[in-house]
Amino acid sequence: MSRVFNFSAGPAVLPEAVLRQAAEEMLDWHGCGMSVMEMSHRGKEYMAIHDEALADFRELLAIPDNYQVLFMQGGAIGENAIIPLNLIGRTGSADYVITGTWSVKSEKEARKYGKTNIAVDTSTGGFLDVPPMAEWRLSAAPSYVFTCTNETIVGVEYPFEPDLGRIGRGDVPVVADMSSHILSRPIDVSKYGLIFGGAQKNIGPAGLTFVIVRDDLIGHALPACPTAFDYQLVADNDSMYNTPPTYSIYVAGLVFKWLKAQGGVAAIERQNIAKARLLYDCIDASGLYENRVAKACRSRMNVPFFLRDEALNQAFLDEAKAAGLVQLKGHKTVGGMRASIYNAMSMEGVAALVDFMKDFERRHG
Repeated sequence: MSRVFNFSAGPAVLPEAVLRQAAEEMLDWHGCGMSVMEMSHRGKEYMAIHDEALADFRELLAIPDNYQVLFMQGGAIGENAIIPLNLIGRTGSADYVITGTWSVKSEKEARKYGKTNIAVDTSTGGFLDVPPMAEWRLSAAPSYVFTCTNETIVGVEYPFEPDLGRIGRGDVPVVADMSSHILSRPIDVSKYGLIFGGAQKNIGPAGLTFVIVRDDLIGHALPACPTAFDYQLVADNDSMYNTPPTYSIYVAGLVFKWLKAQGGVAAIERQNIAKARLLYDCIDASGLYENRVAKACRSRMNVPFFLRDEALNQAFLDEAKAAGLVQLKGHKTVGGMRASIYNAMSMEGVAALVDFMKDFERRHG
């Protein structure tokens, strides 16, 4: 069976070269006679994998020395609780910028651990844009300002880095959920207090959660924080306090190597811009398809679109699947279609989708 073009929002497509290497090494990693799945997480073989993955991740994002990189579990949804458990106790409150489904969930979870202030809420407009920071209604002394800089479901991506120094609040750390666009474009890590996300979109298999956290934000956990989720303890133990998701970290490390071979994050951004432009241009030129997100805030990674005649939705999905284009159904909360075009999605795959969309419109539009 030939491989399809998989537009799933996550778990998502992985580079074929990575899958082939993982398959080749499945039974015997580098002559050690065992699979990575079977290794002790404290053995020298796995420790080499772990350390190299950390080093490559730091290199790709140019992470400053005063930041810890933690490999954890529980996904971004787990971090919705773990972050306030570790940070909200600094002042007892936090500000939340609500720009889509995931930031809604994040704020709701944080209420269990302290006071929250909603600094921005774009729900009344259908989550179609990101207001400039000058319009954010920040509270007097938040422990942090929470953002989701790419909303996977609604397809909204920040067109700017949320640098609070530009509005005179540089003392407040920004927390950013970057699950669905991490490593897709260069970022200035120093503009953030904490960056986190699930790996299953742009890094590797489900099971791994990354946290990049500034040193001064560690050590403030609430007494109720579970031991395994205390950032200080996780950092002190090099993400080894409990057994880490070893195989997911191994595959992530292969993805990091693959990304470096592509030329790094700056090079992959150029590819991502070209892929997104091709797909959005098709949508914008169409009489059948539409994207409702403000153009300045359109995600490069997650492209939702709607058929103006929704009676054609199932036919679109069925015919796309027959053409080898899968996982295009939009999230159940918004409907329509969604094409996730992460780093590992090739230009060939996006071009195949665009050709199909144009042909479908000729036949059904």
